[in-house]
Amino acid sequence: MREAGNRVAATRAASSGARSRVAAQRVLRVNVQTGVRAWAPRARDIAAWAGTAIGRRAAGGELGVRVVGSAESRRLNARYRGKDKPTNVLSFPPAPLPARMTGAPAAGGRQGGDPHPLGDLVICAQVVRSEAREQGKPLEAHWAHLVVHGALHLIGYDHEREAEAKRMERREIAVLRRLGFANPYRI
Repeated sequence: MREAGNRVAATRAASSGARSRVAAQRVLRVNVQTGVRAWAPRARDIAAWAGTAIGRRAAGGELGVRVVGSAESRRLNARYRGKDKPTNVLSFPPAPLPARMTGAPAAGGRQGGDPHPLGDLVICAQVVRSEAREQGKPLEAHWAHLVVHGALHLIGYDHEREAEAKRMERREIAVLRRLGFANPYRI
């Protein structure tokens, strides 16, 4: 298993005084774990996609991303969603913090400057590749879409009801456009 921990600044860090402190507050920490040998985007790309989707809430946050194979995706999907098949992306919001840790956050995160947890994404590389091929999409574009999709789930977006689904799709399209990717719903 490869593991790459990255800090990605949402904005370029300035080298002087107050601007540096402000830039430091905008850092999104992304920890990418790869449990398979399949291709996956660079951790800094995943961080940029997730950070753009999450927006201001990403400032001082930490996101875990695990790239898995079909067997692990299937086990997790069965356990947490009751669906006995691999899936493209699973989103796990952070567990509530104990009361003693929920005081006023310091600059850039929780007390003491620690990052605040945003949650975890589990992405199945084989399913992403297969879907991209079936839909005639560039692999990187489909990865970007699924990272954005999963990140939006972490901040409360959903697609269980039609109105929610339309709202989420509009946000995905806007974020992906900002990142330079085409509308993923136009195949």
